[in-house]
Amino acid sequence: MALYSEVVMDHFMNPRNVGVIEDADGVGTVGNAKCGDIMKIYLKIEKDIIVDVKFETFGCGSAIASSSMATEMIKGKPISEAAELTNKAVAEALEGLPAHKLHCSVLAEEAIKSALRDYFEKNNIPYDKKQFPDCENCAHCH
Repeated sequence: MALYSEVVMDHFMNPRNVGVIEDADGVGTVGNAKCGDIMKIYLKIEKDIIVDVKFETFGCGSAIASSSMATEMIKGKPISEAAELTNKAVAEALEGLPAHKLHCSVLAEEAIKSALRDYFEKNNIPYDKKQFPDCENCAHCH
């Protein structure tokens, strides 16, 4: 059995939604250099729909594939649906990740939630803080 699925390899070799949204409505950055993986997600939101999403990821192939897949999964969706995205759903959509690379799907979920939290805070929209943890101060990579 191959270490990585064809889906992972496709999203690594041909990542979708790479880049920056200059006038993003929400931006989230997670990870740190000690982990080796840093993800930045940019959201463009109109009428509660994610109309565009881009990412910049510094990290391994699994991190890039997870970022690519996660952005594909939320593009065109209502923010309420994007807020429910889980790392498990990302890993399943990639047809699995090796156990030692599952943290990449966790980072993708956290980056999206960080960008959504940024959007909510910029627009004074109330949100459940438990659903959107403060990843900058979490123990994930510390």
